[in-house]
Amino acid sequence: METFLSTLTRARAGSDAFIYTDGKHDLKEKGSDADVDVEILTADHDATPGGLTFQEDTAGGMGRHLGIFSCTLLIVGRIIGTGIFSTPASILGSVGSVGASLMLWVLGFALSFFGLFVWLELGTMFPRSGGEKVYLEAVYKKPKYLATVIFAANAILLGFSASGCLVFAQNILISAGHSADLWVVRGIALGVIVFTTALHGFTPRLGIYLMNVLSIFKVFILLFIVVTGQLHLLYANFLLNFAMNSGWVVLSGKTKIKDPHFNFVHAFSGSSHSGNDYATATFKVLYAYSGWSSVNAVMNNVKHPIRTLKIAGPLGLGLTSALYLLANISYFSAATKEDIVKSGDTVASLFFKNVFGSQAQKALTVFVALSAIGIQTFTIARVNQELAKEGVPLPYGNRFWASNWPTGKAPWPGLILHLIPSIIVIIAPPPTVAYPFILDVEGYPQQIINLFVVLGLFYLRWKEPLLHRPFKVWLPFAALFLAAAVFLLVSPFLRPSNGVGDTPPLPYYLYCFVGIGVMFFGVAYWAIWRVVLPRVFGYELEPEKVELSDGTFLTTFSRRKVE
Repeated sequence: METFLSTLTRARAGSDAFIYTDGKHDLKEKGSDADVDVEILTADHDATPGGLTFQEDTAGGMGRHLGIFSCTLLIVGRIIGTGIFSTPASILGSVGSVGASLMLWVLGFALSFFGLFVWLELGTMFPRSGGEKVYLEAVYKKPKYLATVIFAANAILLGFSASGCLVFAQNILISAGHSADLWVVRGIALGVIVFTTALHGFTPRLGIYLMNVLSIFKVFILLFIVVTGQLHLLYANFLLNFAMNSGWVVLSGKTKIKDPHFNFVHAFSGSSHSGNDYATATFKVLYAYSGWSSVNAVMNNVKHPIRTLKIAGPLGLGLTSALYLLANISYFSAATKEDIVKSGDTVASLFFKNVFGSQAQKALTVFVALSAIGIQTFTIARVNQELAKEGVPLPYGNRFWASNWPTGKAPWPGLILHLIPSIIVIIAPPPTVAYPFILDVEGYPQQIINLFVVLGLFYLRWKEPLLHRPFKVWLPFAALFLAAAVFLLVSPFLRPSNGVGDTPPLPYYLYCFVGIGVMFFGVAYWAIWRVVLPRVFGYELEPEKVELSDGTFLTTFSRRKVE
């Protein structure tokens, strides 16, 4: 391998980039149509993020098994979750009007596409698992490992999927006619997170199959809300009743909804004038759209990653965005503004009750509960594995956390890293406060990461203009995404119109400090690991590459005594 890299360096004279094929030491000129998995190398290899080569980073596990269909469903299933079935009430409560709420959903659609285009450029430049971890490492190389550890603090400490489990529990109890008692909700949520962790850890192929089935199921649930058909009639009566009771026909006044146009007559009446309200609501909208970068996080598992990413990303986000906007219109046509706000995390259940009645509500809410089961477990576990492979110091050593033990196919240890904070978040705060606070505290540090990723894209355009870019975002789109990130980082500190925010009795600004605190914890962790302890005990950290029994490569650090 070293000989090949030296040859590549010498052969580069007069050319700006080369591509080598995965597993073969042959060169192809930039722009080749060869259907291979590729990495772009510059003369000094500075563009290669992290300490592992492309071949080493992509070794181990199940290999490349996700095609365009699975990747599109991964994005769709990751986006469609608790957000669209629960957050519309909280968003409406923050901004105060139906018109402002719908405008934020449109804004979220635009910002998500701008972000997707940025991630497409970076993802096709660096087709490795890890997503933002890879892009930060490619730009912020000094101090060494600082960007990696800060990202790791956010990914591990805030990389939980508790919100979907809580919404699942609440909707299941509603459908069963039981009150949402505190420990009952927690118990069901814990059962869901443990089940999904075990499924992806011990039966990875079954987990992927179920993940695809759930994604298709979620699309049909959203379509059902949009169209709102009665599916119990067959043959000719099916089409007649489907049309007479569809979500679009709710607006025509042919259902039990007395005045479906009421919320749209004075749509902007009561709109908030507080920047904090709009920033907090935008976090929730972007949370509902989050997941468009899921494929970027698992690129080592994707067949023909560059081509697949460019197709699956826009296709998955475009489909879900259209369904989101139509679903919100259906919600607002079936209930008053006040009832939607009071519904809290069960706005979809309220919709079913108002359109179909209480009995149908219980049955249909089960489907909403199933759609709340998160798919992020699959992606987050692989990000955790990439962090362990990079050498970020973790308890019990990186060999365990970077491995695919026990099956040799799936990162069970990475799943455990995801499970632990999820359990803590489910148990610690009351569910009524936990859900909105989780959305906020996840959203704020993510905007910090987004800010540095977009700044990194501008830096690479300036510093490395000759790097091969299979996709290039239009820079005004990147600039708008950057401006939105700055706004979302500043506005939450402005006092909200109600003075308390949406997570009382917690202070409205608390989630910002929690997010910032997690980032500073990463800085402190890096400083102790790389600076303080080596100086105190007089040693240097020497990296060493290790291959595990399952074929996974990772970087470990040994301590060399300094005389």
